[in-house]
Amino acid sequence: MFTMLYRIGYGEDAHRLEAGRPLTLGGVVIPDSPLGAVAHSDGDAVLHAVADALLSGLALGDIGQYFPDTDPAHKNMDSRIILQHTLDLIRQKGYAPVNVALVVTLDRPKLGPLRAEISRSVAQLLGLPETEVGVSFKTSEGLALQHVQTRVTVLLERIPS
Repeated sequence: MFTMLYRIGYGEDAHRLEAGRPLTLGGVVIPDSPLGAVAHSDGDAVLHAVADALLSGLALGDIGQYFPDTDPAHKNMDSRIILQHTLDLIRQKGYAPVNVALVVTLDRPKLGPLRAEISRSVAQLLGLPETEVGVSFKTSEGLALQHVQTRVTVLLERIPS
């Protein structure tokens, strides 16, 4: 049986935003955000998209299979737990992430000043150097003022056995 040395994964996540909720992206609580994610878990669209990208790279489904929003045990769950479980699954299959590229679409607040902190947080959670986590920010140009969306690609490498 042929085993691929590299695999590519893709993930997306989006959440509606509303006042009175915290906004967490990449494990970083966004200060002074007037709106936060409406979600069953903590609504971290970055970590959800990263987890789905890791899973898709190995055809392991999506985070909804492992953490269904119908299960009260997952209510307000820290997305770092979701990501850690996902990393455990891909490592059991003999792979590890080597590079991540993510794009966050959010109109406000502006995230540019938090780029290094979000990149550092995601890198640390994945066990990667910061230079292997690319973070880009976009706005919806007014099309989705109460919405956050993240798109992620990930390169997975076979772990030598």
